[in-house]
Amino acid sequence: MSEDKNAAIQRMQLIRKVVLFVLIIAVVILAAFSRTLRGETPFHEGLETVGLILIGVAIVGRGWCSLYIGGRKKAEIVDRGPYSITRNPLYVFSFVGAFGIGAQTGSIVLAVLFLLIAVAVFWATVKSEEAWLLDAFGAPYAAYLDRTPRFWPDVSKWRDAETLEVRPIFFLVTLRDGLVFLLAIPIFELIEHAQTSGWIQTVFTLP
Repeated sequence: MSEDKNAAIQRMQLIRKVVLFVLIIAVVILAAFSRTLRGETPFHEGLETVGLILIGVAIVGRGWCSLYIGGRKKAEIVDRGPYSITRNPLYVFSFVGAFGIGAQTGSIVLAVLFLLIAVAVFWATVKSEEAWLLDAFGAPYAAYLDRTPRFWPDVSKWRDAETLEVRPIFFLVTLRDGLVFLLAIPIFELIEHAQTSGWIQTVFTLP
């Protein structure tokens, strides 16, 4: 892959991160003025618990994927392990984490909104990445596109490698990025406390 294409991919990834950050901040602000965070009903408490579990799944899952893809994405076609059942398992686990983050608000509406934002942003990114990878690897990558779902995993296609060269730096970076998901817990707890104390006046009611 040429340096121009590498630079283009890096720009796309930077744009994706910026857009995702801005949209998440917007939803957090929406959540701050929503009455959902003040309810301690069994449903809200249960949703928060489910969200916490999903955040844990996302962190572990993203770390697992990085063992296969770390440092290899631009150099070879990775089609073993999680990449044998979906072309974008890292993003799939990010979707899981996004729902989990939204669930910390206690609102199913906001949980789904977080998920939809993640899907929209990553969908656009994936389409661009696939075009560049197809140009770089040609027919072998086209065959991978044909046999492997873009997102929804097809476990019947599972294939694995007997050995795996692990690059710790990429695993640690992915783990670090995943741990950021946990910030949702203190952030939304702080918002809830601010609402309860009257520091923030809620104006929305969301289920």
